[in-house]
Amino acid sequence: MFVISQWEDVQPEDYQYYAAFFTGIAIIPPLISFYGNYHFLFPRYLQKRRWGLSVAIGLGIAAIAACAGFLTIAIGSEEALSCLTTCFPYGGSFTFAVAVLFGVIGLVLKGFLTWLDELKLKEELVEKNHRMELALVKAQLDPHFLFNTINNIDVLITKDPQEASRYLNKLSDMMRFMLYETKTEEVPLSQELQYIEKYVELQRIRTANPNYVQYAVEGSAEQRMVAPMIFIPFIENAFKHATNKKQDHAIDIDIQIAPEQITFRCANKYEANGQAKKNGDGANGLGNELIERRLQLLYPDSHQLSVDHQNGHYSVELNLLDEAV
Repeated sequence: MFVISQWEDVQPEDYQYYAAFFTGIAIIPPLISFYGNYHFLFPRYLQKRRWGLSVAIGLGIAAIAACAGFLTIAIGSEEALSCLTTCFPYGGSFTFAVAVLFGVIGLVLKGFLTWLDELKLKEELVEKNHRMELALVKAQLDPHFLFNTINNIDVLITKDPQEASRYLNKLSDMMRFMLYETKTEEVPLSQELQYIEKYVELQRIRTANPNYVQYAVEGSAEQRMVAPMIFIPFIENAFKHATNKKQDHAIDIDIQIAPEQITFRCANKYEANGQAKKNGDGANGLGNELIERRLQLLYPDSHQLSVDHQNGHYSVELNLLDEAV
């Protein structure tokens, strides 16, 4: 600011001298230090609470910024370089301090903006979870599924009362889990698997084909937690679109539980008449877009979802990484 205020008194032959100083001290070091801390230091180290390394790298960035400023002065004016060399300890310390100051400003600004983003994300999560809860209730209490199941149980009552009672108890357990156990952020994976198993068994009574659906779980679910109803929307959509109940392996459900991740796979066959694009977008089901958004909110950077549909075959694979589970 002083140079600018006194610019009228500067002789034309000194323009290059002052411009080199101004650029090498007031522009280059602050820019390098600010953006180096903003884009590199904060996200890679400070945000991960690596304090000692953050301080060392921050000072290193400031030193690099100061050196870049000195190089700019040397290129811009020999007189400025000579003056800088004469008073190097003071000029160097001042330039380094400027770089450190702007580096701190960059860190503070990045930290503040990151905090705002996280605050917005939390608010969005609350809103999305509310919408998801309503959508899940609608999907879970699908009248079509309930009426069919109750009708099938009603038919079984006259043929095999004990079997009908067993299925009715399964339906009761499912209703209890849906209405009371899914209100928390996480549920034991074992309970989630029990719900899926009962859902599959209730679907099986709708067909005489024992190979219509295959369901397998590999690994131990003990002491593992997941978000409630995280897998069931994919399974519901598979049953919704696998309309030919005479086909073997019309639906294949496979869950592998490993120490580092949980892998869920669900595949179904469909009539090749354009339904593949709608798989997961039924009136009573959860659309893929909503399911993916829920995963992004619940498991950011710790899940992998892939969907494939071709030649009458629709498949979904979801990996929940060790950070998520």
